[in-house]
Amino acid sequence: MSIFNRLKTASRARSDRLKAGDITTPDGRRRARAFMLWYDHEFVRIPWSNLAQVAPGVWRSNQPTHARLARLKDRLGLKTVLFLRGQMLEPPRLFEEESCAELGLDLVIVPLAARNAPERQSLLDLIAAFRRIEKPFLMHCKSGADRASLASAVYLLAIEGAPVSRARRMLSLRFVHLKWTKTGIIDAFLDAYETAQKASGVGFEAWVENTYDAEALQRAFDAKRRGGTA
Repeated sequence: MSIFNRLKTASRARSDRLKAGDITTPDGRRRARAFMLWYDHEFVRIPWSNLAQVAPGVWRSNQPTHARLARLKDRLGLKTVLFLRGQMLEPPRLFEEESCAELGLDLVIVPLAARNAPERQSLLDLIAAFRRIEKPFLMHCKSGADRASLASAVYLLAIEGAPVSRARRMLSLRFVHLKWTKTGIIDAFLDAYETAQKASGVGFEAWVENTYDAEALQRAFDAKRRGGTA
């Protein structure tokens, strides 16, 4: 095994040790805070946020610290936080639950992926969540770059009835979204809907529910990347 691979394996093992399943004990909390700061890159998010408004009463960002979440509640009148990172019992979710409980905010969890074609059911679950959660709300993933970009685009298309051109603005370097990486699958997803919409006038939600094929999109995207054109 190369030195690089040994270091990578050691780092992953240390990260796993710090993923406390309980932040109520002093040792568990200490380890969880270390995980958040270094392995979850909170040291970047403490001084920097890519907060932006998506639509009236709808905001997006990277994962906020407790202090930033408190400021957003005061400044925006925040009612709900939409957590896009999944159901994992790890520090990001545990600290988010704690912060929302302390601040009196509703927490809604809808897991999304950023490096694979979005699953149909995940998209429908997201749209359903958008319709039921109370505004103003903040949606976020880890870095606010990809899952938050996808969710913001879906909100504009499904709830606002916005054109794809407007939704596409949610996927940009402004949010550190890099379309030439695997997360370019999100751009391909919007391209696929735009093609279908131009051909038939189909609405976004109807397209997702009845026509969208995640596996076909992923195959086409992977083939394009292998050909060096994506």
